[in-house]
Amino acid sequence: MSSRDYLLYASIIFVWSTSWLPLKWQVGVVAPEVSILWRFIIAAAICMAVAYFRKSRLAFDLKAHFYFLLLGLFIFSTNFTLFYTAGQYVTSALLAVVFSTTSMVNILLTSVIYRTRPQLGQLIASATGLAGIALIFWPELQVSEVAFTALLLCFGGTLSFCSGNLISAHIQKQGIGVLSANCWGMVYGCMWLASFALLRGNPFIIELTPLYIGSLLWLAILGSVVAFFSYLSLVGSLGAGKAGYATVVFPVFALLISTFFEAYQWTLPAIIGICLVLAGNLLMVRAR
Repeated sequence: MSSRDYLLYASIIFVWSTSWLPLKWQVGVVAPEVSILWRFIIAAAICMAVAYFRKSRLAFDLKAHFYFLLLGLFIFSTNFTLFYTAGQYVTSALLAVVFSTTSMVNILLTSVIYRTRPQLGQLIASATGLAGIALIFWPELQVSEVAFTALLLCFGGTLSFCSGNLISAHIQKQGIGVLSANCWGMVYGCMWLASFALLRGNPFIIELTPLYIGSLLWLAILGSVVAFFSYLSLVGSLGAGKAGYATVVFPVFALLISTFFEAYQWTLPAIIGICLVLAGNLLMVRAR
């Protein structure tokens, strides 16, 4: 790997470790899809401005826009709507741990889409990771009736994100840059989010508090512009499997942050579970 790839990995780990708590701070007064809409309006405006000054290509044919539309659906709207909704029921630590299975889902989804048989090591890694998730969520499932719903929402969000990864990889193979694709993907994501909010009858409001505005800017600039440019660049250059190495480390930092700010309780099943999830992630990316 190049020094650029290592820098991209470092930025992803930092941003993904620190973004789950601000995501939780967005949950409450404003409907999830509306909060995400504000987030990507800001992010799309920044990306468009950067693309303009860098003279990046922004004019594409209808076929390319079809893939941008799908990118907006899977990565820049559905993925986050499901995670924000789950954030109403569980701590940010649990959101981060489920999302860390991205490397497993990336590779297994690729096997399904391209009809290739998963390697034995990949199946073992997946079973290890899923066992870890079950142990981590077990204490929550004992005391909360909605914890299982939150778990399903998190897995749905992860599957949506990984579907978007495959679309992004295809777009980049057509010679379209990450910045250009993200610009249009975010624009279409905003359209999906606005349509969803209208269908649900949710008002387009904003919570004018320092915590909400601060977390919104953090998620829009670092959590969206920086993180997605870094991650999707790695997907394009190294593939979804190797890009998944970033998921091996960040859950630990996210759990520590949640422990400090949300008083996340470390139980023995949770400790064993996080070890299994990290081991599953590592086994998966090495089995590639």
